[in-house]
Amino acid sequence: MAANPRVVSLAPSATAVLDAAGLDAHVVGATVHSPTDKPVVGGWLNPDFDRVDELDADAVCTCDDLQSDVAAAARDRGYDVVHVAPATLDEVFDSFPVVCDAAGDAGAGATLAEDCRDHLGRVADAVAGRDRPTVYCEEWADPPMAAGNWVPDLVRAAGGSAPFVAPGERSAEVDPAVVAAADPDHVILHPCGKGERGDPEAFEARGWNLDAAVHAVDDSLLNQPSPAVVSGVDRLARLLHPDADLPDPWAAATPSESDEGK
Repeated sequence: MAANPRVVSLAPSATAVLDAAGLDAHVVGATVHSPTDKPVVGGWLNPDFDRVDELDADAVCTCDDLQSDVAAAARDRGYDVVHVAPATLDEVFDSFPVVCDAAGDAGAGATLAEDCRDHLGRVADAVAGRDRPTVYCEEWADPPMAAGNWVPDLVRAAGGSAPFVAPGERSAEVDPAVVAAADPDHVILHPCGKGERGDPEAFEARGWNLDAAVHAVDDSLLNQPSPAVVSGVDRLARLLHPDADLPDPWAAATPSESDEGK
């Protein structure tokens, strides 16, 4: 590994992890989907590898099975590829040291994961013993898809129950009758790639006749396998348990590079 690794992040989640771990200085390029001022190297599924070449990257970060072909293409071009594909909340946190190792500092990722887990422990203490409201999280509207992967874990961490998809399973199309039969207390709209533009009025217009509060939540807080999910739990906990004595919302500490991998 280079003494001062140059990393191109082809996954917004990897960009967010490296930033929260204090390793942003190693990132020399990212896709258009990452909120960063780094040089743009194309899209999530269609990166411009000629541009990556120009940036003289030592490592490339990818995420999710949907980027498997991108990861393979990067390997074919001779890049050291760091690819993660977490499916549960624990796997999201376990991926942080792997991603940070691309920047030569897996220890910073381990510290970040520990900080995230500690915060969720404080949320768990705040909601312990309370009734768990039933929550329908919708990742896509047409067709309606109940959110899977780590999202059911996030709902549970926030003091709720999401019975529509098992943790770790992919998001799945859902029958409105199944949702109605579960009688959810809350509906969380977080359509992938739409930010906070979930539309409660359009949801109500479907006529599902649910006796549920409907909320639009920034999709990056739930859909992105990065420290953003901790902020997602904070957001959900305040919706599900507004009168609980919750900790202040999580924010990344001001980290410094650890001794590991330097």
